[in-house]
Amino acid sequence: MTLFALLLVLTAAFFHATWNLLAKRVGDGGAVFVWMFGAFSALVYAPLAFIVIIFQESRLGPAALLFMFGSGVLHLGYFLLLQRGYAVGDLSVVYPLARGTGPLLATAAAVVVFGERPSTVALLGIVLIAAGVFLLTREPGSMGGAGLGRGAVYGILTGGFIAAYTLWDKQAVSALLIPPLLQSWATTLSSTALLTPFAARRREEVLTIWRNHKTEVLGVAILSPLSYILVLTALVFTPVSYVAPAREISILIGVLMGTSLLSEGNARQRLLAAGAMVVGIVALALG
Repeated sequence: MTLFALLLVLTAAFFHATWNLLAKRVGDGGAVFVWMFGAFSALVYAPLAFIVIIFQESRLGPAALLFMFGSGVLHLGYFLLLQRGYAVGDLSVVYPLARGTGPLLATAAAVVVFGERPSTVALLGIVLIAAGVFLLTREPGSMGGAGLGRGAVYGILTGGFIAAYTLWDKQAVSALLIPPLLQSWATTLSSTALLTPFAARRREEVLTIWRNHKTEVLGVAILSPLSYILVLTALVFTPVSYVAPAREISILIGVLMGTSLLSEGNARQRLLAAGAMVVGIVALALG
């Protein structure tokens, strides 16, 4: 991995943890909140997307359009599950579970579907990630016991969507050569369009979230696509096996934000679990 790619990925990791902190502050905004920041994202990045189309003379055939829409569906599932997790669980539990189980699930799928055999180092990585998951899911709940259990489930389900859209979007930008910014914008546009009929029936809820959470809506709208655009840019000239584990440093950043800025409990245990996950992911990449 080049220094430039590493800087892109580490910056993306910080932005990613930051927008998740903002999303956690909204809590139970649900699909309406997801629609709101998606709509603003589509508007903010539309001029840049059109510039890419004009100056790069992007030719979007049926396959490219399919990958853009499919990415929108996958990201929509990801955002809805993640936001639900934040409504019932802590940032320092849901976030590392979502980010950490993605690589684990992708490896498991490769073993089952493609018959791959992980090396000893990769198996060690799997053990470390599993240990991190165990530490995060066994502790007493900090939001009423049952809430942590539900949050952990949503975090793990979100990890499945992360594994899916990472592989999907890698194909889009590296094989179909869709410009990263255009892929990200089309993904946001697709997911927002799918939610629009739902949001149109909840105008009062839209206005309430806007009055109470303007900063969070705009912050997620800008930082969420920006963090992923940086990752997609790195994927253009860097193997996914390098980019995916490097960006998971956001796990530690997210846990630090949750335990320090949101005063979530069990900081030592959660940081230990997050650290085990990060080391495990690196081992998976090396294996």
